[in-house]
This record gives sequence, structure tokens and C-alpha cells, in this order.
Amino acid sequence: MKKVLFASTALIATAGVAAAEVNFSGYGRFGIGYTEDRSETTIVRGPGADGLNGTADDVLASSTAQTDDVILVSRFRLNIDGIAETDGGVRFEGRVRLQADEDASNGEANSAGLNGARFSVIYGGLRVDAGNVAGSFDNLANYYGNEVGLELFAGQYSGVNYNFLAYSSTGSGANAVFFQYSVGDFSFGASYDQAQATVIGAGGTTSTTVDADRWDISATYTFNNITAAVAYGQTDAGVAGVSDPSLTVLTLGGEWGDFSGTLFVADDSTGVAATDGTAWGLSAAYNLGAATTLLFTYGDGNASADLQQVAIGAIYDLGGGVSLRGGLGVNDCDSCADSTMKADFGAQFNF
Repeated sequence: MKKVLFASTALIATAGVAAAEVNFSGYGRFGIGYTEDRSETTIVRGPGADGLNGTADDVLASSTAQTDDVILVSRFRLNIDGIAETDGGVRFEGRVRLQADEDASNGEANSAGLNGARFSVIYGGLRVDAGNVAGSFDNLANYYGNEVGLELFAGQYSGVNYNFLAYSSTGSGANAVFFQYSVGDFSFGASYDQAQATVIGAGGTTSTTVDADRWDISATYTFNNITAAVAYGQTDAGVAGVSDPSLTVLTLGGEWGDFSGTLFVADDSTGVAATDGTAWGLSAAYNLGAATTLLFTYGDGNASADLQQVAIGAIYDLGGGVSLRGGLGVNDCDSCADSTMKADFGAQFNF
């Protein structure tokens, strides 16, 4: 009887595996990272006037200490995708990601953990994602351009400060919905995130929960070797008399033989003088022979706290999904006390 039971269980398990598909993919990277005047900030919560911890008048104190400029940088990322398809051709997918990075402030290792799940339904040119999703900006063609460095520490979008809906690799992410439809050379996208935010009252002893729903839309058109894309997003400020933060982005990208490039411009309406304004950038890549790619990126904005990034980098393909990567760049802003130099170099292997 036991043998029959075990055989039946094995048959059912085998049938379940055959009816579904589970894929694993990802990459690992490790190397050396340099950040000029690297520092670590520690925040401590302590008692206020009443002398008690955990009450409304608790105070926060922070301390900043210099750490090593040069650290060991690393990342391991494993995507786990479960896939099933109906007889009618409707594809269902679910993804979670396991990722471990170093602590960029001090170089210590962080443990790996699963992020929030993303679910997808795909049929023809229609795709609908739910859960931990990337929104229209995160999915927008050429938004990120040619990022530089092993850690991708510099990009043309550096002058943008608006908090758009993005996929979270290490957290639960936003429980939102993203829609995309592609037909011919056109593609349209939209997302909606039903969210709330906590607003601290005057004096810091009271707080109020307000609506902070955000949405965005996008359109992309590809003609010959050029791709143009535009996106607009807005977040509910949740406070009467306060303008809703918003972001408008236009990107252009193209390929001409061994050369490819992107252009980026954005209207970043944050409602904060130090970050409210126009952002712009560009990036380029050039294949120098069969194995070497040279990279350049520049990003900036006209607000005083907008981050300016200028960086160059290179990728050397070793074959088999393995490459050497590195970059050198400078970060600055109008309100920054001084500029900061960044650099990195290491190996990446894809699987």
C-alpha cells in the first residue's frame, strides 16, 4: 500500500512539473569601488523631555563618520520566474528576486533576501503586471540610457528628483498595476499605485495619513533606427492648497553601426525650490572592436540640488557571459559643498 501511495505521489509531482515552467536567471558582479570622502550616517532615537523611549516627544539624533574610500563591491541577483500558458495562448508569469549587495556606506556585506512578487498576464501585444511592478518611467525606452560603471553609478537621468513607481529588487515594492500595449511600431503604457503617506504636523508631535496615489502614462514610437518616447506622471500631494508633484520626460535613442546614443530632457515639478526645474542629459556607447565598448554619460538640472554626473567607462567582453567593467566619474551640484569623484572596476558574469 505504501509503495502504491509513493508511486501515486511521484506521478502527481512529475505531472505538476511538466505542466509548468520555472526559469532561473540573473548575474553576479564583484570588484573594487571608490567614493571620495565616503561616509556612514547613523540615526539614533532617544527619549525627549519626558525621559521615556517610545513616546510622542522622542527625538532623533544622527552622527556621520568617515569610512574607507575604497571598498569591495558586490551583487548577486537571482530571478525566479514561474510560467504557465493556457490552451488559448494567454501567458501567466510570477517573479521573485533574490539579491544580496554590499553596504555602500561601509563596505560590509548584506544578506540576501526575496523581494515582493510581481504577477503578469501576457497575450499578444498586451501585458498587465500587478504587485511589485515597474511603472511607465521605469519601463520607458532610453530613460536610463548608457549607464556607466560596474555598479552603474552614473546616468543621464541624475537631475530628476521625482519619486516615480519603480520595481524594487530588495524590498516589497509598491502593490500597483502596470499596463502596456504594443502594436506595430507603437507602444503605450500606464500604471497606477494606490498609496498613502504620513504627514508630520507642526512641532513633530502629531501626524496625519493622507492619500498619495500616483499614476503615469507613456507612449513610444520606433522609426528605422530611432526610438522616441514620452511619459507623464503625477502624485497626489494629499494636502489642500499644495500642487501635486509631477514629472514629464522625453527621450530619444538611436543606433548607427558601432555607435549608439540617447538624449534625455525632463520637467521635474517637485514643489520644492531646491529640486524643482528642468533636467537634461545624454549618453553614448561605441563598440571599439569585437570585444570592447566605450561608454559616456552626462546628467544635470537647473535646480540647486539637482545632481550633476559626468562619467566615462568601458566594458570588455570575455565571452561566455563574462565581462570586465569599470568607470570613472564626478558628482556635483550647485548647493553641494564640493564635488565627489567615483570610480569602480570588476567582473560581471551573467547566467
